Amino acid sequence: MTIGRFHKMHGLGNDFVIIDARAPDMSEDISMPPAKAAAIAHRQNGIGCDQLIILRSSDKADVRMQIYNADGGEVESCGNATRCVVKLLGAETTIETAGGMISGHATDEGALVDMGEPVFDWNRIPLAYAMDTLHMPVGWEDLQDPAAVNVGNPHVVFFVENCDAVELDRLGPMIEVDPLFPERVNVNIAHINDNDIHLRVWERGVGLTRACGTGACATAVAALKRGLVESPVNVHLPGGTLVLSWEEGGSIQMQGPTTYVFSGETNWDEFG
Repeated sequence: MTIGRFHKMHGLGNDFVIIDARAPDMSEDISMPPAKAAAIAHRQNGIGCDQLIILRSSDKADVRMQIYNADGGEVESCGNATRCVVKLLGAETTIETAGGMISGHATDEGALVDMGEPVFDWNRIPLAYAMDTLHMPVGWEDLQDPAAVNVGNPHVVFFVENCDAVELDRLGPMIEVDPLFPERVNVNIAHINDNDIHLRVWERGVGLTRACGTGACATAVAALKRGLVESPVNVHLPGGTLVLSWEEGGSIQMQGPTTYVFSGETNWDEFG
């Protein structure tokens, strides 16, 4: 049996099961096939979470973070999870992810993290073919003129009059798997009031989510690059508010709260 401890945390309602594989009661070689990750994330039969996080040793940073969506697929980056990990570790922290190197430090309410530089090249988002990524000449029904940006994972951003009026639960899964996005895509729908962005996100491999940190980063960067807002900007999601700062050519700074919910112990062999 593989008995081990886990932490349950959330950032603005985007919730995580965090396993520290470096801990004395764990093994660095703990495996996490997709079926097991999905079983742990299941809200009725498992522990329940949007993403499962495994912390491992790194020769490049203080810790290496592996991220699994609720469907069991491994992904490159997660902003809210990064804040939770930084807060959990409780110090200035560097984190190695599949999407790049991230750093951050804990604050009284949560954490401030440097999410790295955004990427706008079509082939690095990636898209299936070349096009302008700031004003993409594509659309899905009434959703037109999106922007695409990679902030460790791929995002498409639509600016609309009222994000709450969009049928994101219907359009989100359609756009996520469109052949234009070879690695699927996170779908962001936003509207702007003054210097505040109101955002809803269909998260790749998860669905509708109360908050998406990388989605907030991508949307803020797209809005700043289009000249729609000024840095810093507040991004309001269903679960709460993040503060984003970015200047052309620099890295994205994201600040927001985190919540430690509980810790527990389980037999990991019972899942998947």
